[in-house]
Amino acid sequence: MASAYLLTAAKSSPSSPLSAVAAVPRSRSTICRAEQAPLPRRVASLSLAAGWLALGNWGGWLRWTERNANAAVLEAEDDLELLEKVKKDRKRRLERQGIIKSSDKEKGYLQYLVYKLSEVGQAIDRDDLAVAGSVLGPSTESEWVRNANAAFAKLSSSPEEKTEADTFNSALASLITSVTKKDVQSSKVAFVSSASALERWTKLTGLANELKGL
Repeated sequence: MASAYLLTAAKSSPSSPLSAVAAVPRSRSTICRAEQAPLPRRVASLSLAAGWLALGNWGGWLRWTERNANAAVLEAEDDLELLEKVKKDRKRRLERQGIIKSSDKEKGYLQYLVYKLSEVGQAIDRDDLAVAGSVLGPSTESEWVRNANAAFAKLSSSPEEKTEADTFNSALASLITSVTKKDVQSSKVAFVSSASALERWTKLTGLANELKGL
């Protein structure tokens, strides 16, 4: 009772330090925000572990250390897997660059293919299927088509690249058939399909910047 009386008296006294503290206005929202501010995860975790040790809860502390050790192991494994993937990607990219640099003949075949398709596209755009037919040839057994397929075979390594090469050949066969039949609309559709497949293939293989006219 005496202590309560002294505290009350101190607050009511203008010169009391407690009175000065009590007189300072405090924002309720500020107090709430301070009370509700979340601790960082690591700080909270360490605080929890310290609490277990202070209470003599060795079991809780051991479980905490085990969980954190397991998490550290998993994180290290994830880092190693990511590093290994980066190494493999870099090795694959360097191998691809080496193949491209040593494939001047195949790049020449592909450049000739691009020129052929450019001529065909211009002729089809003018509805001149006679010229388009003379550029394409009668079938996919033409030498320039065989050479292009040889380049596809050497420079295609992934399933996606091989799929795009097959798509191009299928579209090219449809283009030759449509031009032979003098079907302008089908020729235009087939030409777009073949040109698009070739463009996708060059991007996948890294040859897009090696060929002119794409």
